[in-house]
Amino acid sequence: MQGLELAERFFAQVGAPMITARFPALDRRLAVGLVGHGSECYGFDDETSRDHDWGPSFCVWLTRRDHRTHGQALREAIDALPRSFAGFDRTHSAWGSNRVGVFEIGDFYRSLIGLARPPRTLGQWRSIHEESLAMATNGRVFVDRLGSFTRFRQALLAFYPEDVRRKKIAARCMAMAQSGQYNFMRSIHRGERVAARMAESCFIGESVSMVFLLNRVYKPYYKWMHRALRNLPIAGPTSYQLLRDLVSARGHEAKHALMEAACQVVIAELRRQGLTDSSSDSLMDHGPEVQAGIEDPTLRAVNVWLE
Repeated sequence: MQGLELAERFFAQVGAPMITARFPALDRRLAVGLVGHGSECYGFDDETSRDHDWGPSFCVWLTRRDHRTHGQALREAIDALPRSFAGFDRTHSAWGSNRVGVFEIGDFYRSLIGLARPPRTLGQWRSIHEESLAMATNGRVFVDRLGSFTRFRQALLAFYPEDVRRKKIAARCMAMAQSGQYNFMRSIHRGERVAARMAESCFIGESVSMVFLLNRVYKPYYKWMHRALRNLPIAGPTSYQLLRDLVSARGHEAKHALMEAACQVVIAELRRQGLTDSSSDSLMDHGPEVQAGIEDPTLRAVNVWLE
């Protein structure tokens, strides 16, 4: 059983009856689910994941008023729930605190994205790490009586404002071109094998980020980025396989050919989305084209390499 299913069953069979009996005033006001840190929140957990901070548990999110009035008592009641359920035990580690339990809604989101309300400006959107936005929108909400938690969540799930998305895509174009289409083989020709390997790693990271941006989905923590590609409808499975082939390919020419193929997949999608009309095969030429479509003049003026 995976963590999300275990958490939902634990809440339904153990947590919900306790809350209804002991905190009837909260029964129609709270939100419950599992969101945030941990592979289980992405649905990627397996037997290996169960060695720390995994097991029957859930998050409860309260408004500021409800948290002030009931938060401590509810926290103590949830902490007293059984640590074993359906044959699984809850495990904890020194670095895994505050992943589950009782939270005030604004404080919970602030802990992940640095803001207690959805970002309002382009600058605020740009200041939040993409992995943090992925953590703030992963997992599952089992119940949300008031809808306050879900409204915040939906504001983030709507994805970056288009100008910010374009800025990030433009910068990814430049980084993919520089690392994969340009510097990888130059490093090989100079005998700089470490630099070539670093260029390859950079290309992989930028490529994954690009595909997530094209899908309007936040990329997760690096450990899960490649695996998550398979679930993305736009260029996901193709890019997943190309990058998998890249890391196992023997010979620098073969690796470079796979990088080029990944770039062409991206260029085709950039054109399909109307982000560029350049006929170039180099992503270096598409970055400025994408950036030119940014409406905000201040953001449009930021160096195309920077994001």
